[in-house]
Amino acid sequence: MPLPFLTADRAFDAADDVALPFDDRDRWRRPYRPGPWRVGVAAIWLLLASYVLFAAVVIALTGTPAEGGVVFGVALVMIAVALRMLRMGVWVSTRGLRQVGFFRTRTMSWDRVVAVRTVQQPVRWLGLPRAVQGQALTLVRDGRATGDLPPLLTTHNADFLARIEAFDRAADAVEAWAAEYGRG
Repeated sequence: MPLPFLTADRAFDAADDVALPFDDRDRWRRPYRPGPWRVGVAAIWLLLASYVLFAAVVIALTGTPAEGGVVFGVALVMIAVALRMLRMGVWVSTRGLRQVGFFRTRTMSWDRVVAVRTVQQPVRWLGLPRAVQGQALTLVRDGRATGDLPPLLTTHNADFLARIEAFDRAADAVEAWAAEYGRG
């Protein structure tokens, strides 16, 4: 089964001289690979889900089918959580920029994006309340929008913790998309 979210960095490694190496730019894609923290936590959730699925089969065979169905439902929720964690991040296409969170997805068209910049600021460590000094990729948008968006990427999130070079490549890629399709 092909996993297209794992091939994003390889496309950029193969085409270092091209800022936007993708052929089909209308498709939403993440211009970087998910980090080891995100993949590791999702793998643990999927491993636990496999045990819960096995427990659902045992409960359905030895107990009532309704109890087995409830445990099977819990396993499906665990699988959905793992897949949603893998989907989180910044996605780009010719239509705009999409920031996928666990509960919310924000999409902004390129005509509303003024600039995308890398700044030094306090950032949250792995999404927890603790803030540390790091780099963040921030979005500057037009005046029509209200409220502040969280940073698009940070050096201390689950994708880039202890991977400064990967953060720099991802920030450069998103900045290249913004420079080509944005207003700035």
